Amino acid sequence: MKLAPDVNQGPTFLANIGHKTSKGIKIFPNFYGLILQPMKSRFTTLVFLVIFPAALLLTLAAFTIIRSFPQEDLKGKYQYKDFETALKCRSCHPGIYEQWSQAMMSQAYTHHWDEIEYFELAVPHAEVNPALKDPVDGCNGCHSPMAYMVGKFPPPRPEEKSMANESVSCEVCHLTQRAQTEPPFNFSYYIEPGRTKYSGREPEIQSPAHKIVQNDFFRTTEFCGNCHNEKNPYGIWVKSTQLEWKEGPYAREGVRCQDCHMPKGPYTLALMGKEREDARLHLFHGAHDPGKVRGTIELRIEPDMRLAEPGENIVFRVALFNQKTGHKFPTGSVEDRIAWLDVEATDAKGKTYHLDVDKKGFEGEEYTISGDYLAYQDMGIPLKIKDFKGVQRDGIPYGNRIFRMPYFDEQGNMTIMQWNTFSQGVDYRIGPRETKVEKFTFKIPYDAAPGEMKVRAVLNYQLLVKPVADFLKVPSDESEIIMVNEHSTHVEILP
Repeated sequence: MKLAPDVNQGPTFLANIGHKTSKGIKIFPNFYGLILQPMKSRFTTLVFLVIFPAALLLTLAAFTIIRSFPQEDLKGKYQYKDFETALKCRSCHPGIYEQWSQAMMSQAYTHHWDEIEYFELAVPHAEVNPALKDPVDGCNGCHSPMAYMVGKFPPPRPEEKSMANESVSCEVCHLTQRAQTEPPFNFSYYIEPGRTKYSGREPEIQSPAHKIVQNDFFRTTEFCGNCHNEKNPYGIWVKSTQLEWKEGPYAREGVRCQDCHMPKGPYTLALMGKEREDARLHLFHGAHDPGKVRGTIELRIEPDMRLAEPGENIVFRVALFNQKTGHKFPTGSVEDRIAWLDVEATDAKGKTYHLDVDKKGFEGEEYTISGDYLAYQDMGIPLKIKDFKGVQRDGIPYGNRIFRMPYFDEQGNMTIMQWNTFSQGVDYRIGPRETKVEKFTFKIPYDAAPGEMKVRAVLNYQLLVKPVADFLKVPSDESEIIMVNEHSTHVEILP
């Protein structure tokens, strides 16, 4: 059963029907009165009375589904005192706590870019456009679930050290019983606070602090999909990592998210327990871990000839093979992220030449080749900058191939604000076990030094495009260039 429209317009098909009361309840007009009044024919009226109720019921059913998202039931349902702190869990699970505290799970709310994006862009945007209030509140459903469930909007800033800072805490995961949607998305988890904690394996002992119940849901990718799939107010899948996995080869082979991001190893999960050879480590290595990113894509470059004279064309082919990720690369917040292929040639005297990628001619390709473009103009709305011209779209050398999927606002400008994404462009990311081949036709310069010319291909990655990071004063580690992989070849330039 689908829980929201899949069309780009999103759940707007009821937007202009009826009105909301002060409590936000949708009131529909008298459809029969509005439509039957002009009907003169008994036959027409009869047909309408038979057909229209069925159509109306279907419409209202769809409306009810949209209004009954599980996240709406969670909003403000509990109090902070209903949840244990991660520090209390640490008293019995010190190793697991230390792993979690170094992972993004513990920083989903306090991480500097997430804080800037939420407080400097999302919250002010919702103040300008009240229709965004609920979606912006919903950010906390994954970034600070406890704050969402206690109804604190916006939560206190991280420096105030509230329980919102727990981010995705021990309690959030180990109180989750199931997903309430299929597919799971937008924090569709079902949670009940209490003494019962859930685990993916049968407990060998019972804790004195709480009851442990084995729950097979923990072994599924749907568990992860609760937050790693996301639809925005326009019905756009702005995050779809679990769905990408589901459509790829690893799903068919039974390799799950947990197998890569929570690897098994010898570890003692609790002080009162024994070491297990197959304990799930709570490392959650992902996009923010350079060690995880490096080597994900294999890279090879080859020339179509080894000897060339100045003025001749050499075609270099670069093969990029996604050997390590069970989803597309990049994935997750791909409105922010950028991966690009840079190819340079260096002649025998050390002079360097930049190679531009050959165009393939597919629709939307201009967004996959770096250039001198401005973008992200919609940042001017929450920042209250009139007629904001935007910032540089890419911030990397011109002519490089970019592996991305652009996000667009209603005006057709690229955006990093996923809640404001009205449509998406060509998806030119590298799928799991997919190989992309790029060509670089290089005319040997007449002034190139004779001898060996080295040609190096490098795949780089950034979590956030640097012009945006610089403009919003995001700490530099968020736009740090991570080298995914490299490979070199050479050709001989004849005198």
